[in-house]
Amino acid sequence: MKNSIKLMVAAVFVVGSSAAFSDGATLYKTACFACHDAGIAGAPKFADKKLWAPRIATGVDAMVKVVLTGKGAMPPNGGTQMTEAQIREVVEYMADAAK
Repeated sequence: MKNSIKLMVAAVFVVGSSAAFSDGATLYKTACFACHDAGIAGAPKFADKKLWAPRIATGVDAMVKVVLTGKGAMPPNGGTQMTEAQIREVVEYMADAAK
């Protein structure tokens, strides 16, 4: 399991590393989906209201900080080279989907 997580994170890093994206949905589909679609390694599943509610309650700024610093199996920056602005876009997209 740990090796598969490392491989997925490595794949996410490569896929999300250099492109300029224009919206949270594109960012999500390019990188974050690898773990959040299936809830891999404790990642809250996309659009799961119950799992996202306590995170949403902390606010977007706090959620962005978690992505920037990493948490659990998620490496800093979500394993990508996204800018902070791009991370904010995808966090807002994911949070909106769970409301």
